[in-house]
Amino acid sequence: MAAQIGLQEIEWIFDYERYTENPIWSEAGKSELKNLISETGIKVNSVCFDYFMRRPYYKYRGGERERLYKENCDMARRVIDALAEIGGGLLEVPMVDDSSLASSEEHELAINFIEEIAVYAERYHVQIGLETDLQPGKFSEFLEKITGHFIYANFDSGNSSGIGYDPNEEIPALGKRIRNVHIKDRVYHGTTVALGTGSADFDAVFNNLKEIGYRNSMILQAARGKDGQETETIGQQLEFVKAYVEKYGL
Repeated sequence: MAAQIGLQEIEWIFDYERYTENPIWSEAGKSELKNLISETGIKVNSVCFDYFMRRPYYKYRGGERERLYKENCDMARRVIDALAEIGGGLLEVPMVDDSSLASSEEHELAINFIEEIAVYAERYHVQIGLETDLQPGKFSEFLEKITGHFIYANFDSGNSSGIGYDPNEEIPALGKRIRNVHIKDRVYHGTTVALGTGSADFDAVFNNLKEIGYRNSMILQAARGKDGQETETIGQQLEFVKAYVEKYGL
């Protein structure tokens, strides 16, 4: 279906609920996925590690924190293995909502986790992309504190507009560290809405992406629309993005 619509890739989701049923968890699932990638040309370049968002160890104390830290690391390594096997190159770690970084202690604990999995990921040339709700300057400072290569940022146009961040400030602050972009629209302090109907300033978003020389993936995380009309909805979203890509020469 993605190939028929005109998409080029799918960002895979690895969540906590029913994770053992996820195709990248099993040899049979990975084999099927690799065959579909080969047959359709639709790549899976990135995996969004939502599992972490449901189990952020730094939100716990004592023995539970230690147990979850090990669990998070073990799960991340297994997903990195699968990602490399299917030909992908980016593990996206969301530090938003339930895993939002709320204190300096949580910042330091998160850095420990990122540095540990980054050492493993680097063996497979897999990058780590972080999505946070930190203010642009604070996010940039956070990235600078992390030791190691292959550590980058994810920019989400909708989450940023929902918080009230200015892409004219946020994108230049992160600059070349941006390795993945989620295309979404949200009302300020509100929910996800159809592209172009919320608070996201897409002219500013795409102009700034042009200025930093962005040439990587753009992932649709837009409003789902009506059930049963996914093909039409995604087609409209794709045309929306293409218009901006052409306007700004991306």
